[in-house]
Amino acid sequence: MENPRECALDVLIKVDKKEELSHIAISNVLEKYQFSEKRDRAFFTRLVEGTLERQITIDYVAEFYKVLEFGESLSEESCNHLEEALLRMGIYQLLYMDQVPDSATCNEAVKLAKKRGFSRLSGFVNGVLRNISRKKETISYPKKDKNFVTYLSVTYSIPEWIIKFFMKTYDDETVEKIIESYLEDKKTTLCCLMSKGGKDVIRKELEEENVTVEDGELIENAVKISDYDFLYRLRAFREGKCYVQDESSMLCAKLAGAKEGQFVMDLCSAPGGKSLYTADQMKGSGQVLSRDLTEYKTDLIEDNIERMGFTNMEAEVFDATILDEEHIEAADVVIADVPCSGLGIMGKKNDIKYHISEDGMKDLVKLQREILTNAVQYVKHGGTLIYSTCTINPEENEKNMQWIINNFDYEAVDITEELPKNLKIETAKDGYIQLLPG
Repeated sequence: MENPRECALDVLIKVDKKEELSHIAISNVLEKYQFSEKRDRAFFTRLVEGTLERQITIDYVAEFYKVLEFGESLSEESCNHLEEALLRMGIYQLLYMDQVPDSATCNEAVKLAKKRGFSRLSGFVNGVLRNISRKKETISYPKKDKNFVTYLSVTYSIPEWIIKFFMKTYDDETVEKIIESYLEDKKTTLCCLMSKGGKDVIRKELEEENVTVEDGELIENAVKISDYDFLYRLRAFREGKCYVQDESSMLCAKLAGAKEGQFVMDLCSAPGGKSLYTADQMKGSGQVLSRDLTEYKTDLIEDNIERMGFTNMEAEVFDATILDEEHIEAADVVIADVPCSGLGIMGKKNDIKYHISEDGMKDLVKLQREILTNAVQYVKHGGTLIYSTCTINPEENEKNMQWIINNFDYEAVDITEELPKNLKIETAKDGYIQLLPG
């Protein structure tokens, strides 16, 4: 990785053009340069993720200095994407990366503009960035007591419409706590397989490689790790003793309650975390059928199956909106973790907030109900359906749960006793919980 900034620039342009999702683009670059210096890879990752995470704040600062007013010669689409990406990542370094000298930020931006054949743009970028460098302490941000929504939007870099949408359900203090949490540093959470020695054994192996390991907050076999370079360099990960999974996803699989010897269907599974958790809990017995829509997605599942060495789990390409008559009333447990708006994970997938819309969320509810109409038919009499999303939109969550109960022969089950002891949520007695970021 000769120039981390140039790699970051290319990813930001791809994301801006909607050619690739940020987490996939970042992952592809890190895999390509997996043997490069850890420092360069870390700088690249932070620059891309940070620029996207703070994009609304950055654009506010850019507008404050009127940096988005171009001459006609700089108005071609290709130059616009280049210019926006250069300015955004430059401003991010000036405002949020104290260890990078302002002069280096300005000089490197100029070099990249010239290297891409836009010499005139280089002078413009240089002038803008140096102006911000000189005056960044005097930037006037929106005041909390003047316009609360605009203040939240610029401070935490969240579109105003999402904030207003949250305010329909939650009070102002809760909304701020939710969106503030999106900017917190995120450690990588691993699920340690019980069948591969469990948490204590795997933790010891990770610590022997100088990885910082902390216990999870909710799930016994969860750990949070930091101070590592590349996951595949960690022996425990490489040998299939653990995999990346948030504790909320582990909790979903735990609540599904699959028992040894059962048949489990996971309808929208990729990359397969809930299926893996379930297969591990079943101790090599029974069968987990792990499905998703495309070969790209099932390839991700198969990679995990192969790495873990599970023989009781199978990946299969299948469209969850199509009824599979072969499996009607065949499954002891069905996991329906459906496509959703992702409002709960915007802290991990920074470009969600720039792509989702209210109309898009309404379309997702229709898709979710198409999938659920089939999901309810796969469960044996007396079996379990667990419905989950990674959003905090009641239309996609509680209202879909009620829709199932109103339209099919299902009842909600009290899950209070199944929850971790340190997790007390009043609605558990009614068969559901909503975890909020922060």
